[in-house]
Amino acid sequence: MYTPEMLDKIENGSGFIAALDQSGGSTPRALKGFGIESDAYSNDDEMFALIHEMRSRIITSPSFNGDKVLGAILFERTMDGEANGKEVPALLWERGIVPFLKVDKGLEDESDGVQMMKPMPELDALLERGNSRGVFGTKMRSVINSASQSGMTAIVEQQFAVANQIIDHGLMPIIEPEVNIKSDTRGACDSLLRDAIMAELDKQDADRKVMLKLSIPEQAGLYNDLAKHPKVSRMVALSGGFSRQDACEQLAQNPGMIASFSRALLEDLRQQMDDETFDAALAEAIDQIYAASNC
Repeated sequence: MYTPEMLDKIENGSGFIAALDQSGGSTPRALKGFGIESDAYSNDDEMFALIHEMRSRIITSPSFNGDKVLGAILFERTMDGEANGKEVPALLWERGIVPFLKVDKGLEDESDGVQMMKPMPELDALLERGNSRGVFGTKMRSVINSASQSGMTAIVEQQFAVANQIIDHGLMPIIEPEVNIKSDTRGACDSLLRDAIMAELDKQDADRKVMLKLSIPEQAGLYNDLAKHPKVSRMVALSGGFSRQDACEQLAQNPGMIASFSRALLEDLRQQMDDETFDAALAEAIDQIYAASNC
């Protein structure tokens, strides 16, 4: 169960949430962007060991601290791992950064314009493990590819159903129904999503709060009422494939949102950098994202 200090930091702190939760499908791309080609590993264990080294280097860098980074979303293996001889969630909180855990198991094939989350039969056990390791909350992603009222209703209802299961375990859920920024109906998707989320929020009991992680809307300010809803602890934005520059420029037009970037945070980092250069590049990214999150 999360602490009042963690909740206060997430709800009232100035900063952003780092997404360090690349899973099996996105790990090769993340490693390639980090300067590690596919011939550097021959199986999943070696691949995940390399991505853990990358994440460990990030979270132990001097610039990665609670002054500007409110939280960090972890992949399951990262939560279970160590950095500097300490369990990663404990190390993060020691540095003033609230730990989150990615819990979804990937996406179903597209149907009715959306990709629902795959079943999570072991979710209860994973949530208990997260609790035991001091995790504050969770994140789960599904994807919206085209504007469909019935598809939107289904994907948002699924997100809130799982969110309430997570709340029952004393954790804070981050609901992430991502709108594909390349969708031909992106603006319509944004509007349908806003209305569907608002309807589900209004059904929630007063003491059952959630966080939202949404694509930056095509129309600036579209999600302002969601950010102000009493059952929303914080609303964060994913970069969704935008460069850091573009994502920050668009985020700055949506003052109700703070960043929760992955690729946009890491895009200038390379394994081959020495520690001083690495931390300087990370600090520059953190400063830019912080400024856009707190304009």
